[in-house]
Amino acid sequence: MALACALTFAVDYAADAAPRSIVRSWFYPVHHASLIKETSSRQNVDPYLVCAIIKCESNWNSAASSSAGAVGLMQLMPSTAKEIARLGLVDSSRYDYNRLTDPTTNIVYGVAYLGYLKRNLGNQDEVIAAYNAGIGSVSGWQSGGGDISSNIVYAETSAYLAHVNDAYRHYRELYPDELVDSYS
Repeated sequence: MALACALTFAVDYAADAAPRSIVRSWFYPVHHASLIKETSSRQNVDPYLVCAIIKCESNWNSAASSSAGAVGLMQLMPSTAKEIARLGLVDSSRYDYNRLTDPTTNIVYGVAYLGYLKRNLGNQDEVIAAYNAGIGSVSGWQSGGGDISSNIVYAETSAYLAHVNDAYRHYRELYPDELVDSYS
């Protein structure tokens, strides 16, 4: 964990000190921008949050997979994608939830899931925490009252929340007008 914190600090320092074009292409790229804008608009999800989650989950690697079984750009669990399809939030005849390494499919399901979380939770920090730990965990932490970040009991989720919020800040600063036109 200490090494991860040191690397995060070094990357943040380099990102803050480097020219904007280098930071954008090396540290905080955006791929599939039109798809992210379109799906974010449809689901009423902040496109900068989508970029931040992709950055933190897979670093824009569509072939990424975790030891827990999460797959693709947004590191979706196949069971979550299947549930999103079952709920009718994604047309599974058009987007097969078994193809989560496909960037389009992964983004469509991931953004639909973020939209679902947003509709069922109170704020962006709760959505981020639920994306990592599940909506059930966040519901339990909400019962503690106050700011969700002070109630999180999983160190991984607490660190994830901080990393996503940091990436979110960078994406908003680096791409101020490029994704925002589609989000209300």
